[in-house]
Amino acid sequence: MTGSKEDFILIMPALAEAGFFVQAMDLAGQYESGTAGPGRGRRYDYDLFVDDMVAFLESGTTPVHLLGYSFAGTVAQLVAVRRPDLVRSLALLATPPDPGNGFAHMKRLGPLARIANGSVGAFFMVTGVKLNATKVDPQRLAFVRSRFALTSRRSVSDIIDLMLHAPDVEQQLERLDIPKLVVVGEHDLWPAERAAAMADRIGARFAGYDTGHSPSETAPHQLTRDLLALYATA
Repeated sequence: MTGSKEDFILIMPALAEAGFFVQAMDLAGQYESGTAGPGRGRRYDYDLFVDDMVAFLESGTTPVHLLGYSFAGTVAQLVAVRRPDLVRSLALLATPPDPGNGFAHMKRLGPLARIANGSVGAFFMVTGVKLNATKVDPQRLAFVRSRFALTSRRSVSDIIDLMLHAPDVEQQLERLDIPKLVVVGEHDLWPAERAAAMADRIGARFAGYDTGHSPSETAPHQLTRDLLALYATA
């Protein structure tokens, strides 16, 4: 949410050099998929995002090593349990670590979770990114801000609402006989110990880095190392 496929630009060449064919996608409503989404009068929902990701995967060779970043990690979990034939391994990067209200345990904003809704959450999310709350460098910040010219504000609002009601598929994930990895920055939006607990519940390896919500940008070599180790076990 408010991100794009370019968030992986630092790890894609390293994975390709290791022999993998790598692709990334913008979720519906985000950046260069900003005009994609539901028809008039309908909302972005989990089925839309899951169906999109399934179609994207089916357009190539399967099964794949699937990585979901932040909200897309929740979508990737749903894809893995609904279509296990498509997924060879699953990596969850800075993904909300708890079912239900995804904001309940968020640092700083946790107390607001009970009164938050999509519109309010979208305002704070977009404002925080524009004000550089994550402290990215000036060149990166200019690109991050420019994405909002294409990103649908309605998609951000609807995703916030979806994050307030995250599905619980942890038992199904735990039963999936594939390698799994949970990666988080120690200074992420959610406490790292909650991500570690999620990893334990779903039978995944856990990796924590001394960084924030965007390890693919701020710890690309460590992330690539751990992804390659994950793929080697599949």
